[in-house]
Amino acid sequence: MQQVVAITGASSGIGAATALRLARAGAAVVLGARRRERLDTLVSEIESEGGRAVATVVDVTEPEDVERLVSVAVETYGRLDVLVSNAGIGPISPMRSRKTSEWNAMIDVNIRGVLHGIDAALPVFEKQGHGHFVTIVSTAGLKILPTMAVYAGTKNAVRTILEGLRQESTDGTIKTTAISPGYVRTDFASTITDESVLAGILSGMANISIDPDAVARSVEFAIDQPWDVEIGELVIRPTVQG
Repeated sequence: MQQVVAITGASSGIGAATALRLARAGAAVVLGARRRERLDTLVSEIESEGGRAVATVVDVTEPEDVERLVSVAVETYGRLDVLVSNAGIGPISPMRSRKTSEWNAMIDVNIRGVLHGIDAALPVFEKQGHGHFVTIVSTAGLKILPTMAVYAGTKNAVRTILEGLRQESTDGTIKTTAISPGYVRTDFASTITDESVLAGILSGMANISIDPDAVARSVEFAIDQPWDVEIGELVIRPTVQG
């Protein structure tokens, strides 16, 4: 694999697992996240194994940060083949809790963050004549559960945006892939402020969650297809998830 891949939310969880897997497969990875120290550690690990990696601090709610991620890819490696939009948050809670600041934060990161990535990468993809948007969505948008209304809404908004972009891009220039993980061992729960919801999520994830590399394998599969093959959607979840 000789592709150049930029990844948001790359400092931990699915993003870090994807960076490691793709770098080991031969891709050059460009890592973006808010935590510089973790990014530097990941770059060092990849380079110690003979891989290619660079990193820049990225807050996906800031368009300039995402534009810099794309620019670093082009300046360092001459192009950008794939943008993996993985950054996301999930401070879930019952609607009656009226945690409007958390609703807004999910909208800003989960929807606007993806749009900022599309806006930054699309001109590069069009100039090159090819580019692939891979976006981490969620099974929460496929089965709506209590406490996940707003979170699922943001994920379904992204699913709709990607399908619209796909239908606008049937000239063969742009590919889109939506990957919906179920319970994965990540720090997803770190933003949940509702203690009862947090306890339930931690209990569920501890019992059935899968390794982030399971999702990373699906990213590798999607981007490793011949250019005339597009993997539109993938669902990756624990065998025992209801």
